[in-house]
Amino acid sequence: MDTKDVASDIENVLLSKEDIQERIKDLAARIDADYEGRDILLVGVLKGAVMVMADLARALHSHVTMDWMAVSSYGSGTQSSGVVRILKDLDTDLLGKHVLIVEDIIDSGLTLSWLQSNLRSRGPASVEICTLLRKPDAAKVEIDVKYVGEEIPNEFVVGYGLDFAEKYRNLDFVGTLARHVYE
Repeated sequence: MDTKDVASDIENVLLSKEDIQERIKDLAARIDADYEGRDILLVGVLKGAVMVMADLARALHSHVTMDWMAVSSYGSGTQSSGVVRILKDLDTDLLGKHVLIVEDIIDSGLTLSWLQSNLRSRGPASVEICTLLRKPDAAKVEIDVKYVGEEIPNEFVVGYGLDFAEKYRNLDFVGTLARHVYE
């Protein structure tokens, strides 16, 4: 699916397919340098991180294993409350492992802050965060994110794993969703 398929639904393309791949390549180079000689456990947060994690794993030269978590944060509508429920937990024991949480986007940071704390309590050697996108103006809590692909404005974006009502995840770019779609 590309821009012509959803032209009336997208106001602005923030990152093209090529832009995304360049960010992923840059993130992978930094991660490879930082984890040289160590295996990495990539922990993807479902469902949004699927695209980022798949492309990042392929771009890395380090040995990686992968696991997935699904979490739900309660709140009203599109707002996260930070109260988190695990829907699908990891299958991997984290003891002594170098864990890299992979996210598609960080906005409020409430859910990710909880997740990072939860994973640190499981005895890993390290826990870091990698995200393709971050909305600094939407942050409600301070989170140390080691790897950020791009900072974006606090707008509703879709594509490359990001959805609205489970649609638009399969776009090969990230764009701002037109208001008429969600209002």
